[in-house]
Amino acid sequence: MSTINLVEVAGARATHRFARMSASKVRVVLNLIRDTDVDDAKDILRFSERGASDVVAKVLASAIANASHNEGLDENELYIAECFADEGPTLKRWRPRARGRATRIFKRTCHITVVVAQLDDEDLDVRLQAEAASGTTPGASRPDRRARVAASQAADTGSDDTDTGAADIVDPVDDAIGEASAATDVAPEADGSDEAALEEWNAEDGDADGEANVTDETPYGPGSIAPPADDSIPEGFLVKGNADSMKYHEPDGRWYENTVAEVYFATAEHAAAAGFIKAGTKEPADDNGEEA
Repeated sequence: MSTINLVEVAGARATHRFARMSASKVRVVLNLIRDTDVDDAKDILRFSERGASDVVAKVLASAIANASHNEGLDENELYIAECFADEGPTLKRWRPRARGRATRIFKRTCHITVVVAQLDDEDLDVRLQAEAASGTTPGASRPDRRARVAASQAADTGSDDTDTGAADIVDPVDDAIGEASAATDVAPEADGSDEAALEEWNAEDGDADGEANVTDETPYGPGSIAPPADDSIPEGFLVKGNADSMKYHEPDGRWYENTVAEVYFATAEHAAAAGFIKAGTKEPADDNGEEA
């Protein structure tokens, strides 16, 4: 049982009953945080490799919350006054073994209790003297440390403009791109009224791959037309051409409906003149008698 009388000493407790682990395993962790500051106890539990550390950390957080909300105590003035683990009921199970035998399994439980109390005046004076010797603000070392860490993280991410000067930094690449975008000219009218100006504009302001920005009306010679933007079949151009396979499909063809046209021809003769062959036929033979 706890030797701390919470009636005489300002503090609070928290208990976790029927924890599914043995009391001996929990006591090893409790011995690490007994009589330590709550912040130090949190650090010890955070970096402990024992499985009971997570459960004890939750009990400690509950005890601190009880002291803060129920008793009105300052979290920075608390320490682990007492902590212990009592054995709970044992669950008995059976495990099958060889030759029809069975062995008993004991599943241990325990009750974990953590008591936090407020430091007395003498201990608080010792802490203030230690803080003053280390150069920190007396009586407010914990909040100041959190503020310093937050300010340091804000400076690293560049969110604090007063420290990093991020508001005064201008990327010259972005500035040049913005000026180039603002100065982009518009293509001349593609109605044939000024063919010389159109050719000059295509030569200067072509795409990155060297192609002109104005769509060629006859990409494969007379009788051909580029696919419309709405993927509709242009009137008078019913023959579909595939530039990858260099084959054309007529409306009555087998694969006409499933073919995505990259160029349309007026007649099959126009497609053949552009170098396309009819789908379903063999490619023409070369000079050596082999198929191309």
